[in-house]
Amino acid sequence: MKYQVEFFCGSYYDAKQAEYGGASRILLSHHNYQYGLTPSIGEFIKTKENTDLEIICMLKPRTHGYCYHDDEIETMFLDAEILLDNGTSGIAFGFLDFEKDIDIKQTKKMIDLIHSYHKKAFFNQAINFVDDIDYAMNILITLGIDGVYTKGLQKDIILGKEMIKYLQSAYGEHLEIIPMYSLDLEPIQYMKNTGCYIIQCLCLDDYLDPSTNNENLAVSWERVESIVKDIEEDIYDFELT
Repeated sequence: MKYQVEFFCGSYYDAKQAEYGGASRILLSHHNYQYGLTPSIGEFIKTKENTDLEIICMLKPRTHGYCYHDDEIETMFLDAEILLDNGTSGIAFGFLDFEKDIDIKQTKKMIDLIHSYHKKAFFNQAINFVDDIDYAMNILITLGIDGVYTKGLQKDIILGKEMIKYLQSAYGEHLEIIPMYSLDLEPIQYMKNTGCYIIQCLCLDDYLDPSTNNENLAVSWERVESIVKDIEEDIYDFELT
């Protein structure tokens, strides 16, 4: 099976940089590289109109937590409909209840909405906070989820490698297991070590804004290009042997 890399993007500018570097699939968020937020409709529409990327959109109304109150849920479903109406390839979301289990009612409702547009439904890193991972995975598979973003129940995918390897072995035939926020590691080797065929990378670099002293980050097309070339060369070498 062909290895695939998805790139985390926080803006239309990021998406253009990623595509220039050779990316084919992105997760589009709104500028928050640590947790992700729902992208603005302007960012999404510009990305959709001016790139050929497969765009998965983050659906998250706030940075922390996945137990949402009714008003937040209403806006999430409205955002989802707008993104789907405008052509997103998929949506990454997560609903947990106050026992930190999958909120089955809202999760099923969201999956059904996304699938009604014939698009892909992904469960975001909310999965990292459940108490019973096997129970949660079996619920998601039964509900029809297409993929799960995970750090292997740890703060990063390096510490979570063994859990990710287990999830791929146990559930990978049913859905995409997507290790997320790959930074200081070699993506191909990580996929080979865990059995995963897709990984998410975050390829950032500083950029200058003279109006602020704060750190500014954006996707680096050079870093994206380096990873894409490694993937392509690995596939080429594999086909020769």
